[in-house]
Amino acid sequence: MDHGSTAEAEIVDTGSLKRRWIIYVVGIYLLTLGVSMAIRAGIGISPQSSLTRTMTLVFPPLSQGTYNFCLELIMLALTFLILPKGWEMKNFASLIPAFVLALCLDFNLKMTGWVQLDAYWAKVLLLLVGDAALAFGLFLMIRANLVLMPIDMFVNTIFKRTGWKWGNIKSCFDLTLLVMAALIGLAFLGEVKFIREGTLLNAIFVGQYIKLYFWLFKRHQARKTAGSGVTA
Repeated sequence: MDHGSTAEAEIVDTGSLKRRWIIYVVGIYLLTLGVSMAIRAGIGISPQSSLTRTMTLVFPPLSQGTYNFCLELIMLALTFLILPKGWEMKNFASLIPAFVLALCLDFNLKMTGWVQLDAYWAKVLLLLVGDAALAFGLFLMIRANLVLMPIDMFVNTIFKRTGWKWGNIKSCFDLTLLVMAALIGLAFLGEVKFIREGTLLNAIFVGQYIKLYFWLFKRHQARKTAGSGVTA
């Protein structure tokens, strides 16, 4: 997601700060619900989730939400190391939504713990529904236009430092997480975990879902504007 893109600028909410925070938190919850559903589908998950999920098998006492927060914390530290002159104290505020995300992720994983599917088509369907929820959560977070998560902040910092395309940086970052998840799985578990066809489906469909939500929102806004013009 290129947070500086014109498309995003067209859908961001610039109104009440209270409303935007509510939208943002709802977005976080839906995102983690989608992640949880994708995990329960059992046919592969996103790069970030595959790494943190693998770590829960390597060292079970810590939850996936905890590992996710640790990853965000590491990314925040790397952001400072890469561009210390551009560092601002307000960047620490990114840990607040990261902590909320960790709590919501553990909660939703607990709430979906009963889900066990045998039919492959049902697993694919659950993954696609989960990706739809995840993408809608991301859409709401973009619309709220508040604090970037440390991981997104890290990618943005690389973008500012190098000038490389944001999408290419994000793809390389995701690939790095996948390689790390695979290597850790092989080293400690003897096999690669959570990286399957669902990982590819996640990479494809989340982006397409977000595009769909952008299009639906713009269409809705256009209808509202047209309706207001007719009324006037």
